[in-house]
Amino acid sequence: MTETWEVPCPAPWRRALWLSAGLGTAVTGLEAARAIHLGTPPNPWTGIGLLVALISCALLHAVSHRVTADADGVHLRSLLRRRHIPWSDISDLRIRRMHTDNWRVPETHRIMVVLRGRRKRLLPLPMCRSAAELPDFEAKLAALRALHRRHAPASAPRTDRVPVISARTAGRTWAGSLALCVLLLTGAGTALAFVPAAETEKSAWEAAVPCTAATPAAERTECLTTLRAEIERTDANQPKQRSWLYFTEGRPLERLGVSREAALDFEAGDRVELTVWRRQVREVSGAGHIWREHFPGAGDVLMVAAGCVLVAGLPGARILMRLRGRRLPEDEVIPSALPFAGALAGTAGWLLPLCYLHPLDFLASPAVTAWTAGGSAVSAGLFAWAWYASRIRRPDAATGAGTGTGTESGTAAAPAGTSPAGTSPPRESAARGDVFLSARFLEHTDYNPTGFGTHVVLGDGPPAVAPHGGPGRFAVKPLPVERLTVRNVRRPRGGDGEAVPRKWHIAEIDDAGTPVRLAAAPADLARIVAELRRHAGAPADSGV
Repeated sequence: MTETWEVPCPAPWRRALWLSAGLGTAVTGLEAARAIHLGTPPNPWTGIGLLVALISCALLHAVSHRVTADADGVHLRSLLRRRHIPWSDISDLRIRRMHTDNWRVPETHRIMVVLRGRRKRLLPLPMCRSAAELPDFEAKLAALRALHRRHAPASAPRTDRVPVISARTAGRTWAGSLALCVLLLTGAGTALAFVPAAETEKSAWEAAVPCTAATPAAERTECLTTLRAEIERTDANQPKQRSWLYFTEGRPLERLGVSREAALDFEAGDRVELTVWRRQVREVSGAGHIWREHFPGAGDVLMVAAGCVLVAGLPGARILMRLRGRRLPEDEVIPSALPFAGALAGTAGWLLPLCYLHPLDFLASPAVTAWTAGGSAVSAGLFAWAWYASRIRRPDAATGAGTGTGTESGTAAAPAGTSPAGTSPPRESAARGDVFLSARFLEHTDYNPTGFGTHVVLGDGPPAVAPHGGPGRFAVKPLPVERLTVRNVRRPRGGDGEAVPRKWHIAEIDDAGTPVRLAAAPADLARIVAELRRHAGAPADSGV
């Protein structure tokens, strides 16, 4: 084993970047000197040169990263910064799996260094962006862990398993969710502060009366003034854009922003009346067509505030799930927050209409009171269900859950058209007593080539892997139960991949010395494990 481990970041265009940075700096300096000497304003080439120099320097910094590891620790070097991390300050090395918005590179793998005090730092290199780069990435990570184990055995991890942290695991960061939640709640509070002003302005507009000759000049802004005008042309833009009415000779104003429907209703040459209130045109009326400016009332603003609070519940639910899984290993997958999204959607179904129709008093009448009380009870039930549905299920509790959730047929199947609670409807099968359980092996084996299996078949015949959910044992591959030994049942981890649902469990199986993993729903996995042990001659009720 070598004493030095190095990962440079070569860039074929580095010379071009240095050249562009030098040219940009030179152009900026010459133009600045010329402007100072002649006392003239800077030439546009000054800004262009400065921009080119800054962009080139930023790109040079991005491609100049270099990571080196030796007996002293890990050394990070870039164009502008250098840092040294001794091995004694490193407690673990992990893989950070991150999703990207680029369809060509859906995810990237990077090395995460866990420092003392649980602080974490991502190394800029190495980086894996495709399946072809994964073996080289894992080899570099293994070399880095070997150096850590050799030069700092006291702080090195005791196991060879490398934790994989992703967006689904307990060790994911929740700073982004917290920032989004705070931002949405701030927006809700801001909207809530405008509720009285919006209701006051809408009430004033509805109560406004036409101005008379006796109306004082100081009060004419609060009454309605009518002006006559002629439309010169209209400009109907797309629905999300503002449409315009243009007036002849620019009187009483050049143009007025209206909705697309109003711009399509009015035509050039139409004589219209403009209603002015508080020095702005609020209404345009013509031959059969009327446009009025919409005044958001308390209901509109309060509904926006309530919507922001409900949307803030989504990142808030992710934070809650992160807190519920704080005692789990950081690479263990935590349940999804989608049940809380369903509860929030159900709450929005009754809360938003209530805020719009009765914004100022949720107890205005017996009917409104019943609406509020009933909706609150429904939301309480939905959130209680979400809390239960997103619970963290331990493998030891799941293995004693009883029957699985597979599809049975034959004498053991339920009557046609019915199914037990929590199970899928039964399907007919060519073999009596066959049950197809949704499960998949995560490794490619002789009985699961290229990962084709989606179900495990249990029944009269030997257990087998099937690429379908039945009926019949067409294209199935029998499991070599005589060489399979179940070692452990655990919850999914970040290294198991994104294809494993969060609620499933993983059985670690020894296949004649080769470790394989079988993923299935907890009850289904317990049934498969019991069947494997029964065929292998082991007691079916032994602990896992």
